[in-house]
Amino acid sequence: MEAKEIEATLKKVYNHRYKSIQKRVEHAVSDANLEIEKLSQDELKTITSTIVEEETKTLESEIEDLLAQKEAIERSLEKKAEKLQEIKYEIFNVLEEKLITDEKALTTLHQIKLQSIDLYEILSEMVESAIITALEKDQESDELHDTIKEVIKEVTYESIKEGSLNTIRVRKILSTILATAIDIADATPTKADDILRPTLKGMRSGLVKSIDRFKQRLAFMPVEAKHILIEDYDTIVEDLNQTDTLFSQIIITQATDTSSVLRKVLLDIQKDMRYDLEELVLLSKETADIIRNKFSNLAKTAVKKADSALQSPQAKEAKRMGVQAWEIARDALGTALKSAKDAMDKK
Repeated sequence: MEAKEIEATLKKVYNHRYKSIQKRVEHAVSDANLEIEKLSQDELKTITSTIVEEETKTLESEIEDLLAQKEAIERSLEKKAEKLQEIKYEIFNVLEEKLITDEKALTTLHQIKLQSIDLYEILSEMVESAIITALEKDQESDELHDTIKEVIKEVTYESIKEGSLNTIRVRKILSTILATAIDIADATPTKADDILRPTLKGMRSGLVKSIDRFKQRLAFMPVEAKHILIEDYDTIVEDLNQTDTLFSQIIITQATDTSSVLRKVLLDIQKDMRYDLEELVLLSKETADIIRNKFSNLAKTAVKKADSALQSPQAKEAKRMGVQAWEIARDALGTALKSAKDAMDKK
């Protein structure tokens, strides 16, 4: 039978009145007069794809509807998140107007604003604005250095502190900050060291402050947060033991993508900072040790629960398919070896 004929026949005889998949499939094959054991691979593939299509078309339709809903929800969430940020900005703008003559209160309000806004969305623009403002103040070199370092320290800390300490997230934040500083240094090469050195030191201090906060919070971490920690136990411990490497890699990566002049400045600063990273290394390892000591037993319990999950139908099917894949590979290899041997024998 032709593939189209097999497909048309199966669709015609496939009947959902039977209660189980087994009966539906058996009756369809029987009613279509198909002798499976005598069919070619292409014919067998046509049968399976047609039956799967018939059996799952309602579910596929429901999934498509849900995916459409999911996309709509995601778009709505994005708009709502933007609106939320806009409302926060508007509120702080009104309060800033009210406190415009009180410098001390205005500074306090700005600190609160820094803690209240989702910084990652505006991180690059904020860092650029802060560094350019510091440069425009025409400060002495030491004062400029201290100002930029403190600004970058707080921005780094506020950006990192509430989220996960995983490598990917921290790398994105630090890379964004450094890339922005490099762009400004590229535009003002005579100030490159004055911009990049305090930026890197501020990033390091902000990262240290974030890890230290995480370390202090471990003692009071709620059960829900512990569950998250346990799920990502190995990753967090490994990431904490490599924060100095991560920091150095970010500098090297950014240096590679910039001009030779700035590359030299960045690599020289990195060499000068090697002792500055000792505090970061020590704190990170202390935090990793606390996690290891406090939560290793909980992590072992989680592993036991995961072991029981391996007995689920999905896990068993995955294991079965793994064995089947091995068998296919073994047979293919056996055939290839036999063909090669036959060819050699003929020679």
